[in-house]
Amino acid sequence: MHILGLDPGLATTGYGIIDAQLGASKMITCGAIRTKADVPLAERLVVIYDQITFLLNTYHPEEAAVEQLFFNKNATSALTVGQARGVSLLCLSQHQLTVHEYTPLQVKSSLTGNGRADKSQVGFMVKALLNLREVPRPDDVADALAVAICHSFHATSRITHL
Repeated sequence: MHILGLDPGLATTGYGIIDAQLGASKMITCGAIRTKADVPLAERLVVIYDQITFLLNTYHPEEAAVEQLFFNKNATSALTVGQARGVSLLCLSQHQLTVHEYTPLQVKSSLTGNGRADKSQVGFMVKALLNLREVPRPDDVADALAVAICHSFHATSRITHL
């Protein structure tokens, strides 16, 4: 099963597509969708939408996993991340993808066994689980792959319990 993982953000939206099979997963592609701060918000959201559409049309994932918004103290930051996340969800829905959402705690727990793991621990596990030479950068990309891996664990769990 091909799974698209997304870590939405306005400046950087990390993405990763994995091929999840029972017992092993491999990375198909990963990267970052970047938008420029000096571009109007609406245009930045279009860039995110168009790039996700390109990924969907190129790689044809069967499911998508998106990191849920982590609410921090900066309301402006949370609002802009929420807008990028909303555009991402809209795009996935318009392409008839089943979307699964996971909190950062769920992702960290699934990969490391510790819901309070730091980024380096998550990155290490992404590298190990996908048999990569190095941890994907920036962190948003590693996080997107982590979300996809997390979903693969949950999807496998559902399959084996049917």
